[in-house]
Amino acid sequence: MDFLSVIPPIVAVVLAIITKRVLLSLFISIWVGGLIAAGGDPFEAVAVTFTWMKDVMIDPWNARFLVMTALLGTGAAFMFKTGGSDGLIRVLEKKLTTKKRVQFLPYFLGIIIFFNDYVNSVIVGNASKDVTAKHKVSREKLSYIIDSTSAPMATLGPVSDWIGFQVSLIAAAFASVSIIGVEPYFAFLQSIPWNFYAILCLLAVPMIIAGKDFGPMAKAEHRAQTTGNLIPEGSTPLSSVDQDLGEPFTKEGSVWNFILPLVALISVSVWGLWYTGGGATGKAMMDALADTDVSIALTWGAFAMTLVGLILALVQGMGFKACEDTLLGGIRTMLPALVIIVLAWSIGTVTSELGTAEFVVDATQGWMTAALVPFLVFIIGMFISFATGTSWGTMSILTPIAIPLAYTFGGIDLVHIVIGAVFAGAIFGDHVSPISDTTVMASIFAGSDHIAHVNTQAPYALVPAGISGVLYLLYSLIGSSIVLLIAGVVIQFILLRYLGNRHEKKYMEAEDRIGA
Repeated sequence: MDFLSVIPPIVAVVLAIITKRVLLSLFISIWVGGLIAAGGDPFEAVAVTFTWMKDVMIDPWNARFLVMTALLGTGAAFMFKTGGSDGLIRVLEKKLTTKKRVQFLPYFLGIIIFFNDYVNSVIVGNASKDVTAKHKVSREKLSYIIDSTSAPMATLGPVSDWIGFQVSLIAAAFASVSIIGVEPYFAFLQSIPWNFYAILCLLAVPMIIAGKDFGPMAKAEHRAQTTGNLIPEGSTPLSSVDQDLGEPFTKEGSVWNFILPLVALISVSVWGLWYTGGGATGKAMMDALADTDVSIALTWGAFAMTLVGLILALVQGMGFKACEDTLLGGIRTMLPALVIIVLAWSIGTVTSELGTAEFVVDATQGWMTAALVPFLVFIIGMFISFATGTSWGTMSILTPIAIPLAYTFGGIDLVHIVIGAVFAGAIFGDHVSPISDTTVMASIFAGSDHIAHVNTQAPYALVPAGISGVLYLLYSLIGSSIVLLIAGVVIQFILLRYLGNRHEKKYMEAEDRIGA
């Protein structure tokens, strides 16, 4: 475990930003990891690289996830071909008459669909992609709204597969240090007000929609408004339904062709999460979610979505060849995303093999104090999740270390704070890392260029992250999470307003100079 272990993820991020070619950047970074693992032999590095890629694809969970992603693509394809997406627009456009109102649609949908971040991305993206396009909302802005409501909502609950997973980690950590008399789920509930980043992210979205954009996002929105180009010129969206599927089978499709497949997806997924966790044997909902198999449950849900879409297409009069073409087209829309997901998982294998996370933790563990524990756990979580692109992996790595550390320094009260800090740091990587699967999902279902999404979202994510870091530093002086949160919300509102106004002023001055 040495500094070499952090080089592959750094290479991935830097190359992705410089070249704007995420597939090439990810592959090179995996090969660099292979080069380190192979002791500098470039030919052995190639062999190691493809072995890692093979291993992640044959992992049962990963294999099911790839099938699920393809099925989500086919389900969305049937929504489009049967005219369900057009039907939804016809229903909504009478109410959503302004650009700001249209942007609140994915925000509110993102809050309502809280039980899984992947399903959230699918539903919100498909429900809002076309109607936001009519109002010239950039794909970068839509993917930001989707990304900033999916993971934060899944980790705050009240019930989700994320929370089941989190509670299981807390329970294991409690058992390791013999913490008794405190229910893991209750400890999770106590930690929610300390998950500053997730809460501030959720509140930042309406502040930005109602206010003014700044940074790269403002340029993206200006481009969309003035030129009608929803993605940057020369860039490639991860998914383009129009290009892959052609025109809808009918333009007069009913909104039910959109609603019924989604009802199938949600109901079967929720039932699957409960059933695969042992709910049928009498387990409580949270216990079932703690033991659930997310990949199986969501694959069932995605299959149900596709099956309902197929039945609706046949009822509507689509022939078998048209249905088959729609299935293949739906998978085709997902191909770039599937490749990125495999490469992102492979980077996760690289960081695991080289001990990236352990190096980061060991490098910082020595200077921990009770006052610094939440802040340092948050910062380490941010770095690990950014470098590895996995929030669940970050939680798995940090929770068993952070909870005993917090209990030693400050008892159960500090444990609640640190649990919130672990989850907050883990979610940050979902929003800023180009190799995060949830960031990829947001790009797919918003129809955004992936690197454009990462570049425009980063400044918006850094504002709540910076404020969260300050709040964790202040916890030892101000013991109330509510007081800290209120202060954080006020600071965030003022800061976002200032940044928006400053950008607008600079833009107006530049326009005046051009006009002169």
